[in-house]
Amino acid sequence: MGQQDKEIFRDSIGTIDESGKRKFIFPKKPKGIYYKYRTIVSWFLLAFLILAPFIKIKGNQFLLFNVIERKFHIFGFPFWPQDFHLLVISMLLSVVFVILFTVVFGRIFCGWVCPQTIFMEMVFRKVEYLIEGDRAKQIKLDKQEWNAEKIRKRLLKWTVFFIISFIIANVFLAYLIGSDIVLQYITEGPLKHLQTLIYLLAFTGVFYFIFAWFREQVCIIVCPYGRLQGVLLDNKSINVAYDFVRGEGDNGRKKLRKGENREELGHGDCIDCKQCVQVCPTGIDIRNGTQLECINCTACIDACDEVMDKTGFDKGLIRYASEDNIEKKEKFKFTPRLIAYSVILTILATVLVVMLFLRNDVEATVLRLPGQTFQTTETTVKNVYTFKLINKTTNDFSNVELKLISHAGNIQMMGGNTSIKKQGLQEGTLFIEINKKDLNSSKEKVKIGVYSNEKLIETTSTNFTGPIKIN
Repeated sequence: MGQQDKEIFRDSIGTIDESGKRKFIFPKKPKGIYYKYRTIVSWFLLAFLILAPFIKIKGNQFLLFNVIERKFHIFGFPFWPQDFHLLVISMLLSVVFVILFTVVFGRIFCGWVCPQTIFMEMVFRKVEYLIEGDRAKQIKLDKQEWNAEKIRKRLLKWTVFFIISFIIANVFLAYLIGSDIVLQYITEGPLKHLQTLIYLLAFTGVFYFIFAWFREQVCIIVCPYGRLQGVLLDNKSINVAYDFVRGEGDNGRKKLRKGENREELGHGDCIDCKQCVQVCPTGIDIRNGTQLECINCTACIDACDEVMDKTGFDKGLIRYASEDNIEKKEKFKFTPRLIAYSVILTILATVLVVMLFLRNDVEATVLRLPGQTFQTTETTVKNVYTFKLINKTTNDFSNVELKLISHAGNIQMMGGNTSIKKQGLQEGTLFIEINKKDLNSSKEKVKIGVYSNEKLIETTSTNFTGPIKIN
């Protein structure tokens, strides 16, 4: 068989049949040490995902992404649109981290941390196993006519799926508009908030569609990370991999026969039981090598180790390994590419930490009022400005006033001193008046201090215009 024939499986995906129709996957229920570890990690992440919007730190929601009102809380710290540069650095840091992690460990994120995998395999799939049974029973139920048993099991499964999707939608909404508002809407009843209920049902429909029908297609077709790994992976990347050297031997894999000497026959340790294929949630054969559809969920490792243990062969025929490790027995090394990614990651992390520590509690902006010119008297020049004060903290600032620092002069705030509520915004108009003799040019930069109860809490600057000075 030529190399082209061996690679023919790459021309199609396991969820589409020869006629181009959707082929549903019925994976066998996994079991084993890796599945136990994944379950523990999944329950921890599920608890975090559900509880995060309801946890408060100093009155701030732990995670909030309110795009409409432009309010963001990350780990309890409030962020505003003025902190957009921090968001950009955070995104760059995340991208570089994902690249570095993928280069080293392949698509391990998909199998262990991705919300799609966690919800699908650890929530919806478990419900399916509980109601419809394991792989064989699910296939039998799918093929049988719509009798009372099938209708009862399918309706029960779909109902539970819808309820779980509705709960997920509520949690998702809490991330977007705030958990306090969601709890308020629930207490007041849906009839008072019909528009929100419609959005909520739309989210529910999306989640239900994904987990009840689209399923593994998200990982195979939609997810861009699956495409990204094809660019990032190389022979040194550690993936869930089949040891083809040991498994195939000289004459390929073969069913196990009692009393045979496989070493003399030239056959490898793979007994072609296809257990690795049956447990795969994306329907691939890991023995074909690294594939786009593989999410590194380790189900095939557990299944293969169980078979190896029963047949008396060593475990690890399918394991975490790089292609160079399998073929050349090379150990993992830090390559120049990994060193470069690590250096960039360290620099970005350092910059982000420094900028977070230097981040001001109050953001002050003072701008000249458009279309207004300066006013003069015999001794002074006056300009009118608008000001905006943003309180990024969880504390109220009272008796707030603005004073000139760089020049002798006065600032008159319309309405007098003001206050800024926690995470609040205060806007207004003010006049700056400076003595003519203190001005050296027709346009100067003046420094302004923001004080709360006579304590300096922020500084800002603006342009001050006046008449052209003639020497």
